[in-house]
Formats: sequence, C-alpha cells, structure tokens
Amino acid sequence: MQERELTELTGRLFQEGTLIQATLSQVRRSDLDGCTKVTVKPVQLKGALHYQFSSFCGPKVLHENLAPEAAEAKLNTLLAEQFRQGLLQTGEADYQVLVSKKGKLGILRKPPTKQAVSEAPAHNRKKNYVLEEGVPVPFLIELGIMNAQGKVLAPKYDKFRQINRFVEMIADILPHLPKDRTLTIVDFGCGKSYLTFAMYHFLKEMQGFDLRVVGLDLKEDVIRHCSALAEKLGYDGLRFLVGDIAKYDELRQVDLVVTLHACDTATDAALEKAVRWGASVILSVPCCQHELFRQVHSDVLGPLLQHGILKERFSALATDAIRAKLLELVGYKTQLLEFIDLEHTPKNILIRAVRSVQPPKPAELAKLTEEYRDFRNFLQAEPYLERALQEKLDPWPKL
Repeated sequence: MQERELTELTGRLFQEGTLIQATLSQVRRSDLDGCTKVTVKPVQLKGALHYQFSSFCGPKVLHENLAPEAAEAKLNTLLAEQFRQGLLQTGEADYQVLVSKKGKLGILRKPPTKQAVSEAPAHNRKKNYVLEEGVPVPFLIELGIMNAQGKVLAPKYDKFRQINRFVEMIADILPHLPKDRTLTIVDFGCGKSYLTFAMYHFLKEMQGFDLRVVGLDLKEDVIRHCSALAEKLGYDGLRFLVGDIAKYDELRQVDLVVTLHACDTATDAALEKAVRWGASVILSVPCCQHELFRQVHSDVLGPLLQHGILKERFSALATDAIRAKLLELVGYKTQLLEFIDLEHTPKNILIRAVRSVQPPKPAELAKLTEEYRDFRNFLQAEPYLERALQEKLDPWPKL
C-alpha cells in the first residue's frame, strides 16, 4: 500500500511536470559503486522535457538524461532498492520519503522550499550545458574552472563554454564510434589538456565507454602537469606523452583523432596519420596556417590578395576547404563547424570528418577529384596534405 502511494506520487509529479528537484541519500547497502547521493532535475533537451540524474560516486559525478516515463521508473527503483531517504521538491509542497531498516516506507508532506517554475530552470532555457553549472566536476575543479561547489569562476566562463561546446561535438559523433570494444583516442597537440580531460570525463564517466586516450605534446613541463593530474583524478585510461605529431608511431589502430590548434602543417600531419589509421572520426581545429599564404597567387583575386590581413584570412579558409576535400577523396564525410564564437577566438572552425561505410562511387569520386583539382590549380597551391596522402590517392584519377 505504501509503495502504491509512492508510485502514485511520483507518477503525478512526472506526468504533470511539477518536480523541481529530487535528492536521494542514505544508501541502504555498501555495494553501490560508492554512490552516496543522487539528484534529479528537469532539463530541456532539443525542446523536450527530460530529467537529469546526477549520481555522486566518490570523486566522480555520473550524469544520465531520461524522458519523463523512464525517469519516473528509475526514481521509484532507486527509492525502493538503494536509498533510505528522498526529498521530492515541487512548487506546492516538499515530499519527504523515508524508508526504515525493515523496509517500511513513509511519506511526509511539508511546506514548499523551492519556487515553482513553468518549465526547466532558467539556465537550461538559456543554455543546456552537458557539464552543468552548479554540479561539481572534479577535473574542472582541479583546472580552476569551478570551485568546490560547482560554481563556474567568472574569469573562466569562456573556457567553460568552450569545453561544453567541445563535449557537445563529442556527443554528436557517438553513433560513429565502436561500442563493442575499447576505444582508442589520440589527442595531438593536447597542450594544457582542458578538452582532453573533458573528452575523457564525458566518454568514461558519463557515457561508460571503455577507452584509452593518449595526449601528445612537445612541452615536457605541460605533459608532467597533465600526467600528475590524470593520476590524481584516477583517470587510468588517460596518459600523456612528450612527442612530435609527425614522428609518433606507437599505435596501429585509432578510433578518434583530435587535433586542436596544431600550427600550420602539424595539423596536416595529424590528419594524414588519422587517415592511415582508418580513424572512424577526426575532429580538427586548425591554428596558424602559413603554407598556402606563401603559395597562393591569382590575378583575378589580386584586389583581395594585395592586402596582407585579407590574404591571411583567405588562405586559412582555403586551406581548410582543401583539407576537407582531400578527406572526402579518401572516404570521409566532412563538415566545417563553428567551434566557439569569433568574439572569443579567431581560430573557431572545426573540421569534423566521419569515415564512410562505403567508398565514393566512381562518378562521385571523379566529380570530387575535378572540384579539388580545379580549386587547387586556380590558387596555384601545392598542399602538404595532398603530398602526404598521395599513396592513398594513387588508385584514383591523377590529381
């Protein structure tokens, strides 16, 4: 009878969408993966109401977003099997759920302590971040983005937005990554590794992937710092190495290659390795791009190219267009996306390449080849990436 009272209560809260927050605590057993608390909050995902379950398990916080019906079932299960206490907060009342050691369940109705809202919280209406504000994330705390209470520090808010944008892009490519084995990921030019840690946290802690991640950079002091932090966080599948992108030859197969702000042709070296590994997905945010600036020449484009700043910007855009077309020629579907607002960084284009299941058909390949050849010849360019991939391109029409 008491269980029925609970299911009727939760059913009403989820069906009406009146639950503002739920907090579950006081675990019944000690074999629950170290999770001592679960919070539940409404969030808007793609215009639809969902509920985010945040499980606090030692230093880790695991997130799961569920539709109302699934969220109701999970909340009932947690209260029935794992936790002795639950606080369900609505605009009309707080409901305190208490479970005795003998399993007897009681529900107390108390005056409301939270203000009712007509939809998901205001910060979700403004922006539904994957890594939520107000929820402590260990790596963000260690990197100085958040304080211990989960508040994003004002000077680091742009970095917080950038990290979330990157995690969103990782979430978008999940369907293209293998799920039946350990994922292998390489981050070329990882630097201070804000995004490397974010990627590991999202895939391992939030999505449950088994993975190994290698971060590579030339700066020894940075690698030492990142290695120490990975060890402190208990990120056993994440390691950092000192090394040059072009010379790195440790792995035979890689599923995801990330290259962020690798300078000039270092980006091309990373793309060439990704293609040779047969990576399922490539995510690349190029940095300075000097190669084409030195090569590009066109009388037709003279009024543009005579101005250094315009020539620099045009050369950068043309370089990324060449990279995208070459990746298409070797069997990838490419998109160029805005990585972060221009007001935060001018290096804001991300090349996302997903390996096609089927190679291009002869007619499609011929069209891609012609488009690439005409564009390259018009600019009088000799791209590094074309030369690096020549072995891959040999079976196809001569470029």
